[in-house]
Amino acid sequence: MVIPLDDPVWASLTGQHTRFAERSGQVLRYQVDVAPFLALPPEPDDGVWADVAALAGPGATVTVHNSLPVPPEWEVVDRIGGVRLVDVALEAAEDPEAIRLGPDDVPEMLDLVERTKPGPFRKRTVELGTYLGIRRDGALIAMAGERLHPPGWTEISAVCTDPAYRGQGLATRLIRAVAAGIRARGETPMMHAAASNTSAIRLYQSIGFELVPRPDFVLVRVPEGSSHDDLARTRSLTLPRPR
Repeated sequence: MVIPLDDPVWASLTGQHTRFAERSGQVLRYQVDVAPFLALPPEPDDGVWADVAALAGPGATVTVHNSLPVPPEWEVVDRIGGVRLVDVALEAAEDPEAIRLGPDDVPEMLDLVERTKPGPFRKRTVELGTYLGIRRDGALIAMAGERLHPPGWTEISAVCTDPAYRGQGLATRLIRAVAAGIRARGETPMMHAAASNTSAIRLYQSIGFELVPRPDFVLVRVPEGSSHDDLARTRSLTLPRPR
């Protein structure tokens, strides 16, 4: 049995987020203006890399579980260490200052993300779930929202605060407010963070999240000029079956 948090991207794209999914063979990804994530099946066959190449296209970079052997002609761009945190004691609560954000707010959301770098956020990411923000003098200064949605869980993401307003607890308030909506659906909040972002991890742990194991990922680049013959050679690779 595949546990939803084993691969929350796959679990989301085959569940709550099927309307955002694109497929090539056995590989799924979010529509590119929604999120940058691609997912391989729990037990990929030896054609999985050909499917990745067909879906992503020549020269594209994609993130995959590092347990899979990367074809020798594919460039390994980066190895990404991260952590997963799950709610065990978070005090969820609505916030009277938090407002629901929608498509009309996307330009300001993208600007805030560009200035604060909380992680991937695209022009339709707001469609993945509830996003809440706090405004001061009409300007959006902090936000957080829902992204991945595997069965029974919802990821809290895009947690960011304008540098001029940090230290006021706005991120914590918005995390609690987003979590209140998740809990109201009978689901459990969870989060992801880069392993190097120790300050954010400490914050999340201090408000009731607990670290749980998750695999690292590897960022690889599809060979430029991939042809049908290239894909056929890639398809000849034999992948080990997960135990």
